[in-house]
Amino acid sequence: MRPGDSPAAYDGFADTFAAEAAGSAYNAHYDRPTILPLLGDVHGQHVLDAGCGPGLYLAELVERGAKVTGFDQSADMVRHARARLGSGIDVRQHDLDDPLDWLGDEAVDLVLAALVIHYVRDRVAALRELHRVLRPTGRLVLSTSHPTADWLADGGSYFDARHVEETWTGGMLHRYLRQPLERWVEEITDAGFIIERLVEHRPAPAMAQHHPREYAKLSREPGFIAFRLAKNAVPHPCPS
Repeated sequence: MRPGDSPAAYDGFADTFAAEAAGSAYNAHYDRPTILPLLGDVHGQHVLDAGCGPGLYLAELVERGAKVTGFDQSADMVRHARARLGSGIDVRQHDLDDPLDWLGDEAVDLVLAALVIHYVRDRVAALRELHRVLRPTGRLVLSTSHPTADWLADGGSYFDARHVEETWTGGMLHRYLRQPLERWVEEITDAGFIIERLVEHRPAPAMAQHHPREYAKLSREPGFIAFRLAKNAVPHPCPS
């Protein structure tokens, strides 16, 4: 967060979010079960978690043997992640809209950007920075809200590109970008990435037991979408 900016959106709400995300329909039973397999075998790899939130993904990656670095715009989220992971893990406050000037070129093997890119003002610039810090064989795995879900929730034309505001649990104001799929693809490729896989999330079976209403909805209509992006067109051992 830059000096003079308003507080990060999750500041003041991180406690509530962290508690909910640990077992929520959309985080625990929808995004994480989709994204973790896309990352493949992370053992021994340096993974950068861009927008790490309360550290739920970081904990999963450490358990799988990865060396991890994380950052988040919210100081409260950074505090949660540090408490979850303990000492020895590099978690810092940083805005994805700012250059990653603390990381050199080709510094990491994988980048994870889960449910964060729709908050970024200049997405092409941010993606180019993530492209820069990846090694030549590196991958970026990112998720965002599905353009169709955004359109159904917001109304108007599917082809509109605009910011949408919603009020979440506890009165948090959630402001994010909605835009058509072709624009997401344009931004990804303008940043230099090659789209290796596109995945439309499906709910994990356990969601049916814990969150039956959300399971019924997400079984018939999309909520999130994920991309696995290659820095260069080279073979990769990730599972298909």
